[in-house]
Amino acid sequence: MITYPRLKPGATIGVTAPSSGLSPDLHFLLKQASERMTQEGFEVRIGETPWLQNKAKSSPATVRAHEFTEMLRDDAVGLVFPPWGGELLIEIVEHLDFGAIPPKWVLGYSDVSVLLLAITLRTGIATAHGTNLIDLRGEYSDETTAAWRTALSTPAGGSFEQRSSPFYQKEWNHDHPSPCIFHLNEPTEWKTVSGEDAAFQGRLLGGCVDVIRHLIGTPYGDAAKFRREHVGGDPLVWYLENCELNAADLRRSLVQMRLAGWFDGCSGILFGRSGANRPMGDYAEIDVYEDLARELGVPIVYDIDCGHVPPQVTFVNGAYAEIEVTEGKGTVKQTYLP
Repeated sequence: MITYPRLKPGATIGVTAPSSGLSPDLHFLLKQASERMTQEGFEVRIGETPWLQNKAKSSPATVRAHEFTEMLRDDAVGLVFPPWGGELLIEIVEHLDFGAIPPKWVLGYSDVSVLLLAITLRTGIATAHGTNLIDLRGEYSDETTAAWRTALSTPAGGSFEQRSSPFYQKEWNHDHPSPCIFHLNEPTEWKTVSGEDAAFQGRLLGGCVDVIRHLIGTPYGDAAKFRREHVGGDPLVWYLENCELNAADLRRSLVQMRLAGWFDGCSGILFGRSGANRPMGDYAEIDVYEDLARELGVPIVYDIDCGHVPPQVTFVNGAYAEIEVTEGKGTVKQTYLP
């Protein structure tokens, strides 16, 4: 059974940094994002860790785990929203009491996806993979990014639908700030390995391959147990994105996931756009996807709106998703089934 939190209007957003915080020269970004959330009707409560950064993390693991736990336990906080990702979130999972985690939204991506996936796999509480807080500091958000509010306010049993973005951002242009933060000027096309339209459905799970792969073999990465105990054996739909892996490392990671049983009962896989995926000789990104499609015999869609090449769809771990891709355009309908 999956439990879905629900974000209420005017809720308090708790900002903590379970991975990286911000160095002093970047504090203005967090202040801008906080002000924007306040203008949109939220209360914002920022902990100590977001203002800190030392040795590739905001604070020692126990400090990060404690502040995250305190925000979860605070009844006034309706959403725990890290400023962004980082590198070493995995250090905190052993310091969390998963049996005491209440049904409360946690939203983010990149390194934060380790936390999101671990929570949903261990507890059956839905978590949201989408924008980070820092990217909401603009005057407005594009339609794809802004859907995080719809996702988090949908009641249990309800549904919402998102469509592929019209345009995506190919590269950052910090010298010319955009009022919506992103520079969306490249046409979006969701592609399939088969070259044909695709449709599949199942329970969503996923995140950044670079980091969630390290949950394999730990008590926090048992996908088979999750499928058996929380979703009654429903098929899985994996959404995955690559931050820094070259094609060979991505391939190794996906083989490890397959051997660990993560793709058992999988009905399809979605891969986000990536600025990485560097070829290894003549072995390229498309070869990785073709190899996996051949091994699993399921539809594989790539260059979707997910991950480090914005904007991105909000995917809810544990939700029942219906995916359709037609002539390069994608639709994702998520239903909050128990």
